[in-house]
Amino acid sequence: MILRRIISRVGSGAFRRALSYPSHQVVGLPALSPTMEAGTIAKWKVSEGSSYAAGDVICEVETDKATVDFEAQDDGIVAKILAQAGNEVVVGSPIMVIVEDEKDVGAFANFETDTSALSKVANETENETENVTVLDTTAQKNNNPFRFLPSARFLAQSKNIDVSSLEGSGKGGRITKGDILYALSAGRKFPQLQAKKNDESPIAADTETTTHPPNVTAETLNQSAQTNSTAVSPNNKKPFALIPPINFDANSILTTGAPYTDTPASTMRKVISKRLTESRQTVPHFYTSIKVELDNIAAFRKQLQALIGVKVSVNDIVIRAVALALQDVPRANSSWIDGTAKPNNSIDVSVAVATPSGLITPIVFDANKKGLATISTDIRALAKKARDGKLQPHEFQGGTVSVSNLGMFGVSEFSAVINPPQACILAVGSGVPGFKLDDTMPKQITTMTSRLSADRRVVDEPTAAAFLQAYAHYIANPNLLVL
Repeated sequence: MILRRIISRVGSGAFRRALSYPSHQVVGLPALSPTMEAGTIAKWKVSEGSSYAAGDVICEVETDKATVDFEAQDDGIVAKILAQAGNEVVVGSPIMVIVEDEKDVGAFANFETDTSALSKVANETENETENVTVLDTTAQKNNNPFRFLPSARFLAQSKNIDVSSLEGSGKGGRITKGDILYALSAGRKFPQLQAKKNDESPIAADTETTTHPPNVTAETLNQSAQTNSTAVSPNNKKPFALIPPINFDANSILTTGAPYTDTPASTMRKVISKRLTESRQTVPHFYTSIKVELDNIAAFRKQLQALIGVKVSVNDIVIRAVALALQDVPRANSSWIDGTAKPNNSIDVSVAVATPSGLITPIVFDANKKGLATISTDIRALAKKARDGKLQPHEFQGGTVSVSNLGMFGVSEFSAVINPPQACILAVGSGVPGFKLDDTMPKQITTMTSRLSADRRVVDEPTAAAFLQAYAHYIANPNLLVL
């Protein structure tokens, strides 16, 4: 119980440990983003034996979104580094030992973390004046569904485990996602949710009961198919049989023998893969496309540069047009959260930027209230910080709609995957030359295809059409963007 309180302080990132060592703290990896489950130590900014002050950068951590600085909250001296650069660490796991007295550094040369030893410390610290308040662990509180933060409940449900026996480190003793991740990394076993179905497990109390089907094998399927075929076939002719599986041997594939190098996926790319897979599997996507003429935009950009010396890109104009279109059709500026479509009070446009580590979406906040020059400046600054890995969490977390533009790469059109909980993402292609009839005479024009991917739970087809019409109107009449 006390051990749980000692080793799961993810918020502060530290827990006490005594044993035979001098007074010290073992610092755990904190969650540097809301969706972070693990991180990779990219670079240590301190070394063993060095001191640091509050606000100093301890290390750079590659999270699921970007490389983020882990800053110290208090002064201290590094006695031992437990996680080397390049290692992937689960949130809450120890990464270093700190002390207050420089003379104590040498005592930690052979220090190793030991969960069993920590349990001894927990017993020894129960009588100290610094003891944390022991939370009520009666069955009544264990069955309280409000003990779980939403992220913790979702994690427990996805792993089908009952973690109601955990002592939470959150406010009021609530169980956080970090508590569960640390317990799992420490090897703790939990019963399955289904096994406690009759006991009204608090994790499953607010969700519909899910019955997991038994393991199905080809043999059982074949037997079932034969039985059904016999039942329905009037003459009991050849029963239905499954096509036998094809034995596949990867070594049988012919290769050129050319040399190659396996590149391990970065933490960001792993998370991108996971998030996009979840989005495609759980979000009901539908797509609507519209073609807009770019000829007026070309003339508009030249006027801006000639008259006031402002140089803007087509992407800047697209972002401004999207923001104003959302202002006209606010239903499209909504998010799907906790089973409800919730409208957003601000229009914050997430812009996809390609980096060496993967795709990231820095945000242009209140884009409907900013002029083209301000948007252009913001985009350039955010894109540079993204490629340098210097984006702060508040600069890429959130957003109410996303824009992905591949036009500069010559891609004429494509479909983008929604970034939950957002309901829409606009995929913008390149300009394509063409012709149209103008008073019975052919006229050369340049058109751009924009395709909206929308969450059908939030946005219906008429709403998507209304948004695209408003967006196309602003693109065709760019002078409206400066109002």
